[in-house]
Amino acid sequence: MSIALSTAQTAHSAGPLSAEHHQQIASAHSRAAKIRSAARVAAFNGWVTGAFALLSLPFAPFSVAGFLVAVGLCVVTYNEFRGKKMLLAFDPQAARLLGWNQVGFLSLIIVYSLWMILDAFTGAGPFAKEMQQYPELQSALGSAEKFRQLYQLVILAIYGTVIALSAVFQGCNAWYYFTRWPLIETYARETPGWILEMQRATR
Repeated sequence: MSIALSTAQTAHSAGPLSAEHHQQIASAHSRAAKIRSAARVAAFNGWVTGAFALLSLPFAPFSVAGFLVAVGLCVVTYNEFRGKKMLLAFDPQAARLLGWNQVGFLSLIIVYSLWMILDAFTGAGPFAKEMQQYPELQSALGSAEKFRQLYQLVILAIYGTVIALSAVFQGCNAWYYFTRWPLIETYARETPGWILEMQRATR
């Protein structure tokens, strides 16, 4: 009687999973580390982009460019969080979604920056109107043309730097996401289905 009770208690404490099952779970958890890391990167990018989207919303009603930038940032934010969920579900399509999302984000930054540069070089500049309304400013400060050229150089430097830094940052992000594709495929192929289901249910 005591032997049977001891055996039953041991089986109950061990649970439904065998030692081999626990070993498989531990191995799967270790192999999924890079995928979970990619999900954290997507979450970070999503929160950062979401903050910029929130900051851009007050300016959206005042210009077409501001509206398009706000919408673009919201789309990028949505895709980052969507991609994060897909990564934790071990869906290989997540890598492509997140990679192309960064490419799209880079394109948005480049187009907006070029638009601002073009506007600076084709427009009259922010000081021209003031110079015309108050001629005494021109006599006191000098030629409006010099201010316009200085303004153009500043805008070119600012948005040229933005383009260069974005090409590096968003380019590296896109490369990073695209390289997660084979990792996810390999993990999903080599991991037992019951473990995948358990991980998807508890993500």
